[in-house]
This record gives sequence, structure tokens and C-alpha cells, in this order.
Amino acid sequence: MKSLLLLIIVLLCVGIAAHSAPGTPDRNTEGRNRLVGAWKLVSLEEPGADGQVHRADCTGMFVFTRDGKASVQVMYRTAQSGSSYAQGGYEASYGSYRVDDSSSFTFHIDGALVRTLIGKDLKRRYEVSDNRLTVKPANPNEHWKVVWERY
Repeated sequence: MKSLLLLIIVLLCVGIAAHSAPGTPDRNTEGRNRLVGAWKLVSLEEPGADGQVHRADCTGMFVFTRDGKASVQVMYRTAQSGSSYAQGGYEASYGSYRVDDSSSFTFHIDGALVRTLIGKDLKRRYEVSDNRLTVKPANPNEHWKVVWERY
């Protein structure tokens, strides 16, 4: 009985050490590394008043840090334009992010121009291809898409 208990303890220790050993890839770290950096806005498609998806006339930047912080800013060229996240044609928020899996991340809003976003977790689908990052909503009922290009 004593040797069985000792064997279980040894196996648990080996398993814990292997899981946390330096150099062992962590899915969150791998996904985070793909996002880290500054991205400039290439295109933003969103539903218009007519229900059709339109390309917005805007510019912006999305920044992801290695330690899990993120900030996004989008400026619509016409102040009356913008999504529910924008105020006066400007959208800005910052907070933390975590990579959920190889195709999704959650952006936790610590601060935002639109204060009703503060404290929310915004789940997003993403794809990185070459120097492009495409972000879409996790909710299939939302119909927008943003393409970013690495600076």
C-alpha cells in the first residue's frame, strides 16, 4: 500500500513538472504570441441602417502586449458614423485579453469611451494569416468583420 501511494505521488510530481516545464508550449502563450504587436486597420465591415453590410470609412489601431493587455481605437472619418461602441465617431477601449483557443480570444474592457462597455468580456473569433489579423464576432447574429495589418 505504501509503495502504491509513493508511486502515485511520484507520477503526479512528474506530470506537474512536465506540464510546467520551461519550453513546454502553452496554447494560450502560442495564441497570444500570434496577436502580440500593433495592427493598423485595413477594413471594417458592419451592418448599415438598411440591414446590409457596408464597408466603413475609418482608420484605427489595435495593440496587443505580451503580458495580456490590449487597446483598440477606431476613428470614423464622419463623426455621425460609428457603431454602438463609438461616440462622436470615435471608438476607444483598453483592458486585458486572453486567448481561449486557436481561433478565439476574450477582450475584458477595463476602460472605454462608451462607459457601458466597462467591465464587459467581449468574445471574438480571430484568424491570423501572414501579416493580417481578421476579427469577427463570436455571436453569429452579429454581422461585422475587421481586418488589421501588422505595422
